[in-house]
Amino acid sequence: MRREKLPKLKVSARITSPYGDVSLRQGFARYFAAKGTQPDNCNEILPRRVAHSLMAPIKRKTASQGESRPTKKQKPSAAGPPSAPLRQEEPSFPRGGASVLTPLEQKQIQIQAKNDVLFEQETGRKAPKNDFVDEEDEPDNFSGTEMPLPNASKKSKPRSKPSTARPESKDKSVRIEGLSYKRLVPGSMVLGQVSQINRYDVALSLPNNLTGYLPITSVSDSLTAKVERLADENKESDDETQGQDIDLQLYFFVGQYLRAYVVSTERESAAGTKGKRHIELSVHPKQANSSLKKTDLVVNSMIQASVRSVEDHGLIMELGIEGDAVRGFMSSKEIRKNTDVSRIPKGAVFLCLITGLGSNGNVVKLSADTEKAGNLKKGYFLTDAPTIDCFLPGTAVEVLLSEITKSGMIGKAMGVLDLTADLIHSGAAASGKALDTKYHVGDKIKGRIICTFPDVEPRKLGLSLLEHVTSLKSNPTSSKFDSENTSPTSLLPLSTIVPEARVARVEPGVGLLVDMGIKGTRGFVHISRIADGKIENLAQDTGPYKAGTVHKARVIGYNYMDGLFIVSLEPKVIAQPFLSIDDVQVGQIVKGTVEKLLLKESGLSGIIVSLAEGITGLVPEIHFSDIHLEHPERKFKEGATVTARVLSTSPAERQLRLTLKKALVNADEVWKSYDGLEIGAEAPGTIIKIISSSGAGAVVQFYGPVRGFLPVAEMSESYIEDPKTHFRLGQVVKVRLVSVNPAENRMIVSCKDPSIFGAMQQEQLDCLVVGSTVSGTVSEKTNDEIVLELAGSKLKAILPFEHLADGSAQKSSTAAKRIRVGQDMRDLVVLNKAMGRRLLQLTCKPSLITAAQSEQLVKHLGDLQKGLEVAGFVNNTTSAGVFVEYANGVSGLLPKSQLPEEALLLPNYGMRKHQSISARILTVDHAQSRFSLTMKPTLPSEAATSENASSMPEGSLSHPVDGKSTNINDFSVGKLTEARITSVKETQLNVHLADGVQGRIDVSEMFDRLEDVKDRKHPLKQFHPKEVVPVRILGMHDSRNHRFLPITHRSKAPVFELTAKPSSLASTDLDILTLDKVAVDSTYLVHVNNIAEDCVWVNLSPNVRGRIKALDLSDDVSLLKDLGKNFPVGSALKAKVVNIDMANSRLDLSGRSGDSAKPLTFGDLSVGLVLPGRVTRVNERQIMVQLTDSLSGPVNLVDLADDYSTANPTTYEKNQIVRVCIRGVDVPNKRIHLSTRPSKTLSSSLPVEDREINGVSDLKVNDVVRGFVKNVADNGVFVSLAFNVTAFVRVSDLSDLFLKDWKSEFEIDQLVKGKVIQLDQDLRHVQMSLKRSHIDKDYQPPLTFDDVTVGQIVTGKVRKVEPFGVFIVIDNSANVSGLCHKSQMADRKSPDPKKLYDEGDSVKAKILKIDRDTKRISLGLKASFFESEIDADGPEEELTERPVVGDESGEDSEVDKIKDMLAENEVEVSEGWEGLEDARDESDTEMDNADEGGSGLNGKLIRDSNMQGLSAGGFDWTGGLLTTNDRDSSSETDAEASQPKKKKRRKAEPQVDLTGNLDAHGPQSVADFERLLLGRPNDSGLWVQYMAFQLQLSEIDKAREIAERALRTIHIREQDEKLNMWMALLNLENAYGTDEALDNAFARACQYCDSLDIHERLASTLIQSGKHEVHPLNPIITAHITLTKNRTEQKAEALYTKALSKHGSASDAVWLNVATFYLTTLNQASKAHALLPRALQSLQQHTHLQLTSQFAALEFKSPNGDPERGRTMFEGILGSFPKRLDIWSISIDLETNKGDKDRARGLFERVTKVKGIKPGKMKKWFEKWEKWEKANGDVRSQGKVGKVAEAYVRKMAEEKGKHGVDI
Repeated sequence: MRREKLPKLKVSARITSPYGDVSLRQGFARYFAAKGTQPDNCNEILPRRVAHSLMAPIKRKTASQGESRPTKKQKPSAAGPPSAPLRQEEPSFPRGGASVLTPLEQKQIQIQAKNDVLFEQETGRKAPKNDFVDEEDEPDNFSGTEMPLPNASKKSKPRSKPSTARPESKDKSVRIEGLSYKRLVPGSMVLGQVSQINRYDVALSLPNNLTGYLPITSVSDSLTAKVERLADENKESDDETQGQDIDLQLYFFVGQYLRAYVVSTERESAAGTKGKRHIELSVHPKQANSSLKKTDLVVNSMIQASVRSVEDHGLIMELGIEGDAVRGFMSSKEIRKNTDVSRIPKGAVFLCLITGLGSNGNVVKLSADTEKAGNLKKGYFLTDAPTIDCFLPGTAVEVLLSEITKSGMIGKAMGVLDLTADLIHSGAAASGKALDTKYHVGDKIKGRIICTFPDVEPRKLGLSLLEHVTSLKSNPTSSKFDSENTSPTSLLPLSTIVPEARVARVEPGVGLLVDMGIKGTRGFVHISRIADGKIENLAQDTGPYKAGTVHKARVIGYNYMDGLFIVSLEPKVIAQPFLSIDDVQVGQIVKGTVEKLLLKESGLSGIIVSLAEGITGLVPEIHFSDIHLEHPERKFKEGATVTARVLSTSPAERQLRLTLKKALVNADEVWKSYDGLEIGAEAPGTIIKIISSSGAGAVVQFYGPVRGFLPVAEMSESYIEDPKTHFRLGQVVKVRLVSVNPAENRMIVSCKDPSIFGAMQQEQLDCLVVGSTVSGTVSEKTNDEIVLELAGSKLKAILPFEHLADGSAQKSSTAAKRIRVGQDMRDLVVLNKAMGRRLLQLTCKPSLITAAQSEQLVKHLGDLQKGLEVAGFVNNTTSAGVFVEYANGVSGLLPKSQLPEEALLLPNYGMRKHQSISARILTVDHAQSRFSLTMKPTLPSEAATSENASSMPEGSLSHPVDGKSTNINDFSVGKLTEARITSVKETQLNVHLADGVQGRIDVSEMFDRLEDVKDRKHPLKQFHPKEVVPVRILGMHDSRNHRFLPITHRSKAPVFELTAKPSSLASTDLDILTLDKVAVDSTYLVHVNNIAEDCVWVNLSPNVRGRIKALDLSDDVSLLKDLGKNFPVGSALKAKVVNIDMANSRLDLSGRSGDSAKPLTFGDLSVGLVLPGRVTRVNERQIMVQLTDSLSGPVNLVDLADDYSTANPTTYEKNQIVRVCIRGVDVPNKRIHLSTRPSKTLSSSLPVEDREINGVSDLKVNDVVRGFVKNVADNGVFVSLAFNVTAFVRVSDLSDLFLKDWKSEFEIDQLVKGKVIQLDQDLRHVQMSLKRSHIDKDYQPPLTFDDVTVGQIVTGKVRKVEPFGVFIVIDNSANVSGLCHKSQMADRKSPDPKKLYDEGDSVKAKILKIDRDTKRISLGLKASFFESEIDADGPEEELTERPVVGDESGEDSEVDKIKDMLAENEVEVSEGWEGLEDARDESDTEMDNADEGGSGLNGKLIRDSNMQGLSAGGFDWTGGLLTTNDRDSSSETDAEASQPKKKKRRKAEPQVDLTGNLDAHGPQSVADFERLLLGRPNDSGLWVQYMAFQLQLSEIDKAREIAERALRTIHIREQDEKLNMWMALLNLENAYGTDEALDNAFARACQYCDSLDIHERLASTLIQSGKHEVHPLNPIITAHITLTKNRTEQKAEALYTKALSKHGSASDAVWLNVATFYLTTLNQASKAHALLPRALQSLQQHTHLQLTSQFAALEFKSPNGDPERGRTMFEGILGSFPKRLDIWSISIDLETNKGDKDRARGLFERVTKVKGIKPGKMKKWFEKWEKWEKANGDVRSQGKVGKVAEAYVRKMAEEKGKHGVDI
């Protein structure tokens, strides 16, 4: 059918109101205003019966219309076009109860209503109706002002003449309006201009001061695909390769015109506040051209297109019309000038002019040349249009003006379509002239469409007559602009303050138009930006802002489309220092206010400083201060004013970095660019990185992107080995510029004083020659070298200790001890010059001095001669040999084979670094600048052989193996001879035919058949050196390409290629195999030559080499998992030729047998076929397996394993060989699905946990299956059950409980279990339920609010902690929670909840009150609530008592004794228990042990409660081990002495003799200690005394050596003694060593001893070393002690953190120690409290009870603990385990020690009320209570024990009597 060009007229009913032709909402508002009331919401004033009528369409009554009556359908008049349909409007219903009327409208309505009421009261008639403008049509900016139309009557026509009451023409109903947020709806199209290009979006200037944003994903399909591809690559790659980004600068340019499609206009709100409106746009051709069809494409219309591909002559463009059927082509000549076509990226978007159409209309010729498209004088505007859909923004049209007003113009295009130009785009705002002076009704003008109004009827479009818009220029044309590229903002930048801005025009209720001083350009001031307060009225001729007045203004923006500056007259804006980040300059000193402190676990990590409204900067942690602040949060408070300096700015990311360092803020010199820096300039910088490895130094940051490198040689005049020991991160250093390269953004700086090393010193350094002799004075002495100052100059030189002597290390050490500072040293040889560091290295070795004096010191490679013996020193030892260094850095290799045989048996060949060495030059390679040495002497036989060889005639042979050959020419091709094997390799035999004549036999030339190979993995293993084998000569071996050549290619050292095959030896005709003789399907014996990742290279012969893919090596897939092990180099196998590529000399083979060797094709695949495959890609969702070069498929999670819980793709590795089964074959799409299930690939008989599902037919309703989450959508979760079966789970079927944020409970690839509840076989739909009530038969529904009762005891977890109380979620409930007020937490004063509880704590509570109406529960945690509560039904495994040893009469006898005791009225209860029977159960024994502190949990807890978590004593060398070990060793000795011994190997007399000369005061010298150690080498105490003796002499190194010697000497069985020595060494390094030495010793100790024990003991040592008394008088000592303490505490904390991560899952003691450390040492209760939940998650369940009780006891014992928290924790334990008397005992002991005897007495009494405790246990309990009362109570309290015991016996008697037992 033919499409209608114009829609038909539609008529709808009209609803009137008592107050005129307005909406009912406004009518009711006026009614209530007249009554003197004002409802909050206009919707509330509507009656319910009227509410539904408002939803119906409402047609307004115009001034020229009469009453709405049905009329006959009339034909359109000839005078004008047919009327457009009238829009059906619906009243708006705002959310939240807010009024839809502005305060001004409400006030106007109220005044009008009062006037109407007065008029009715005075005249008795109804008030005349007034036309009110609906709120939705209210103009919101200056461009939408509606002017009254001429001849518009306010009265309705009489009903009697319906034929004459025709509506006014459509022209008069068209309103002049511009764009606004209200009129810009989703689906609108608008012409925009690119104003800013950000990292991930583009800002477009829109008409009427609007700005829209274009996301990177709304440009084109090509760009979106590229973004997704980069995102996937970044996920799979490592962190170093991440960060690849798309540069939108390549896709767009500022000033570019684009047609944009409005996606949304939502508000950006935060924290419930009303935010700014955000316009999201799209320039995708499919949306920008959404209304166009193929028939709508006409010449001179504008269309949006994206680049599909770049060709030689132009661009292929995508139009987004009818799929890909219609495409565009743009010639390279039709592109914007100065644009390189080859650099246009794929996916770029252009607004193009259609210049032509193809014959069939499928190809459209385009032009993106704005000069051409914008030249309307040449006719590039739309003159013909098949439909009105052709009129889109960007298209130029010719308009016939029909009306001109002050606010704009109205016209028609082609006589059918209305277009309006508002005040701005008509040109009136910029020119200031009236429109009627330039335009007249009936004129034809040309303009460009800029916007659409899709929700306005009749249909109309927005038009722009501005010259820069019609000509598609970037900027408005002005006389002050030099060219189009000159932006107005360059003449008047943003944030510029204009002292005199003159008001040119006043728009009442909208704003001002002001002259900015640039001719042809004005600024617009919105009414809200005129003053700080509210402006009520604006008038053209009156008021402070009338036309002609001058004001101070500030530019806050510029709109490129409107050609207007956005201006503000507000004083607060003018006074604001910055309006945007662009205003802030790098290096500028600013003042700001601390807005926020950024806190992390480690402390304050950053400060947010507010510089102005909406502008904030970040102060990193290293820029808080010049010094390191321990507590920066105390110095910086929110709201404080600070002075900072700007380090860097990033406007694109809206980031500022500031510094508060005074050294930088007060500095005068600022380096913010590499350009303009002068060598020698000085400035401060901040160290941001320290490099200690090769190329050591530091990176110094200045301002902006400027950074410099500070080499270690430029850090100080003194030698610095490790920069980290002298500098720290964040340190400010003043540096001097040494060199700068602005092109590469590099520069080198120095901290050295330039005055110290001048030109004279540099000249002396240049004149100094390596090898010369100098003298100097010792200026400094370090641990391993001497620093000298050379005589006659101030040059610095270093002399290592090892270069003081030639002998042993002891000799050099002794020489170093004799050297003192200030001593003169002579005859030193310059060994090396470091010109960069201006440093010399000297030597005092006599061997090198002698070589220098005799001019034999090697200084260059040219000094070397073969056979010359030279002196040097060891530089390094490796597995290959020893590197020997000479002067000037020359070094050579002494191979391992050239060392003496005795040296090979020693560690490091018996050599050390810098040891003197003398060796002969073996070889010299000048081309590669290297040489080798030898230490082997020259043998006389070798010399004689060389002499004989030289005396023999040329070509003659010496000692031929065959005994026949006399000349080398006798060895010709094909000759049969003999050879002697010299060495056996994996792939060849090395042989020699005669002296000096070598040969090789390739492994492929050794065997004819595979059966002849004895060991297929090592075929040549059967041959041995010196064995003689018959061979036949094939040719000469070429070592460069590993092939043999004819005999004519002989070299000076020939190597013959030989064969030893039996077939070759028997035949005289040699048939050498070459590639051209190889045929497909032929079989050969091959040998592995090399192993690659995916293939194996094999040799068929010495000349022919082929490849076998890993998958084709064998039929046994298990052999393919480790190619190197199962197919080692040299191994033999039989292979078949598969393919030959003669052009590329490529040969493919297969080791598989039969038909399996044939290439696999897609047609050969079938379901169930098992094949080997190679893993090519692994991710979290699947693995990709390659079967052949062209066949590969995925293995999804559901096909990885028979048990989905073990399905983990990450267990596979790339290139791993696996066995797979064909799961499915998709023939049309050529896809295959694979499976690695053992039940399919291995025919495993193991049970299958998750059965394989082949399709929906395998499922039945009520089946319970498992699967993996495939997608989480808004309406539910999709679960993958098979590769072709996906089930859907609705939100209501996800859980039995209400999940507030259900999406956070599910993630992709999560394993879930569900029940099939609905199937549709035809549609292949499966619906599941994950509810436990559907899956679990024994499911018990959770507690609900109606299930709980007052007085009920419940358990739960703390959900939230507030100052007034805690919120607790009841366990096993449907999220039922209650509040425990802080007044109900403790029996005494109200505690602080935040100190008692943390989120996640388990508590026991009592329900105090339930409010059913508000559904609120009040809980109580007081201990008194649970005193009378007895919980006899605890956990079965914890509360079940063990059977009593004996019969049941034991309990009766216990009760009888109690009754007899009470009958005699004895006071002491213990006497009444003596006659009880001995039959007790094991729990009684446990109680006895608990009372005695023995074994069992109670005894362990009591011992732990008496022990300190960390030793708090003084400095101890052994960490508290010696005393304990002495006791242990003595007890062991006593125990061993009590046992009979068979033989004694050692007597005491020799020990007495060795120490007989010692006096009574013990050893006093080194000799005394050495004599004692001869007799007691395993005594760690003696070794420690020896170390202490050396420390008294300040010999720290010797003490360290003694510790190392002790560790080597003490026997390996003496583990405790070794542990003592390790702790002594750690204490030594902690007290006197460096951090690095301590770390090394600690790492070694963890290797030899128990790691957890070492962690805990070292932490204890660190804490002890940090405990020092504060000096009362010296603040410097006090500060040093505080700093040392903080440092040691930090080390201890790091050590404990490491111990938790390493041993936290195996040891509960480490958790208690760390908690003790945090609570007692650091006083950080929050960290200590957070450990218990983590510990319970990590440890086994059987340790939870013990650990929880220990944490509770810690709250009592620690001085920083909270006993109330400990009581709560004990109450929780006892509530679950009421019969654990050991826990009761611990709680009583802790309360007693705390001094609260009443609580302890109450605990004793509570135990007597617990049900289920055996009489035997109660006997012990009463005894314990009586004993306690004797020690802590009085006579009255002691008597109470007897009364309670009497009540207990009476109760037991009553219970026995009920069962018929006589007691």
